[in-house]
Amino acid sequence: MDELTISVTIADRPYRLTIRREEEEMIRKAAIEINKKLKQYSDNYAFNDKQDLLAMVALEKTTNALQSEIELEKNERELLLELSDIENEFKKLREADY
Repeated sequence: MDELTISVTIADRPYRLTIRREEEEMIRKAAIEINKKLKQYSDNYAFNDKQDLLAMVALEKTTNALQSEIELEKNERELLLELSDIENEFKKLREADY
């Protein structure tokens, strides 16, 4: 496996991570996004403690991830229904040819 050790800073603390090389860009972007959200919460709310800020970022990101999962499951169900309808139409066409 092609691994790489990188350092990312989150909430002014450095973290050394050993990751797969292909994950590097995504992890760096994630750290940047977390730090942006921390700054937004710090600027807009009365949170001064880094742990409170991190908790709010974690809550927001987890809520977004859960919502995305719900939407994905709904879209998957709708797609499966549409595929079933298409399959039924093909069956009708094949039966009509015979």
